[in-house]
Amino acid sequence: MLAEQIFALGLGLTPPWKVMSQRLDTEHTPTKLHLEIGADRGALYPCPECGTACKAHDFKEYTWRHLNFFQHHCYLTARLPRINCPEHGIRRVQAPWAREGSRFTLLFEQVVMSLVREMPVNAVARHVEVTDKRLWRIVRHDVSKAIAALDLKSLKAIGLDETASKRGHNYITVFIDLDRSDKPVIFATPGKGKDCLTKFCAFIEAHEGRPENIVEVVCDMSPAFLSAVEQEFKSASVTVDWFHVVQLFTKAVDDVRKLEARQTKLPDHTRWAVLKGAEKERTQHQENALLELVEQGFATAKAYRVKELLRWVRRAESKQAAKWRITHFLKHAAEYAANCPLLEPVRSALASFERHLPRILHRWHSLHTNARLEGYNGLFQAARARARGYRNVENFITMVYLIAAPIQVLVTS
Repeated sequence: MLAEQIFALGLGLTPPWKVMSQRLDTEHTPTKLHLEIGADRGALYPCPECGTACKAHDFKEYTWRHLNFFQHHCYLTARLPRINCPEHGIRRVQAPWAREGSRFTLLFEQVVMSLVREMPVNAVARHVEVTDKRLWRIVRHDVSKAIAALDLKSLKAIGLDETASKRGHNYITVFIDLDRSDKPVIFATPGKGKDCLTKFCAFIEAHEGRPENIVEVVCDMSPAFLSAVEQEFKSASVTVDWFHVVQLFTKAVDDVRKLEARQTKLPDHTRWAVLKGAEKERTQHQENALLELVEQGFATAKAYRVKELLRWVRRAESKQAAKWRITHFLKHAAEYAANCPLLEPVRSALASFERHLPRILHRWHSLHTNARLEGYNGLFQAARARARGYRNVENFITMVYLIAAPIQVLVTS
């Protein structure tokens, strides 16, 4: 078997295409294997629209990067013809080994998509010796194509939350399908607030879904989110996720600690002693710090006590029991926080809690939670840290989809 036949077999070429010649360039580093692909003179080519066999009208030469041949970079070069179809007129024949507009073969893109699931794109770029900008074009194309194929006809319950796209006040808002058991992310967009909900509604409608079919939305206590949800999803009940309730009071505790630390010397290791939940294991230093805070009546200890009372509320087994516990929680928390200027953050958190109480109580009816989305947010931030940030927000959103969207982005070989 001739070398050209072996290469043609390896490339999966079918008539009229075949390997015409091969040349190994060893004068440059890295070394390059050039394969020229063509067809016999007078060959017929299928019309890209209807498949009718047509004669070539003229030719234009293109080159594609292929998978390495051993240690050599491999490039395919072919003169693609334009044909004159009786029905569709002049059309450029597409190479069966590459997608339209790409200068990489399908197999090369498939390997790239496999690698970017496991390592940062910059690392993949160094591995395959291609610039990261060119690889991002591959990744964005395949992910966008997969997202465009999502079917949202059965979408009923959604969760949404923002996650940082870079340092500073730069966020993206991520939406998940709460009924999906795996890969729940269905949409992500730059920013946070009303515009994000408007874009999401348009996205639902573009994917055969209907905003009026959404029966539940789980989110945080952001006024911008809540007002937009009520406007865009009029038939949906809104549940404030318990994670964000705990987050609200945890921040209040930390704010009290910072205020008090400006006025008096707090015990060493106070920060993590009060930010850790009761179920988390503390070091001996943290245990000692917490004990000293309580014994000496620090305001930080009172704020911590309020936060820990939430656990008792959360363990209520019914909505009625939760209402009773919340009544007592608010009463005792107000007593703890009274008459102390340092506890203003706690009083503010209690006011916010009361303001959103109907939505918080709905969690005892709901089967859904944003816990998975919060878990995925950790994965998104880990990917961002591993990549040392992304050049732009579009790249970050692409990676969010790649990590957690229900898509299959490997190119068919």
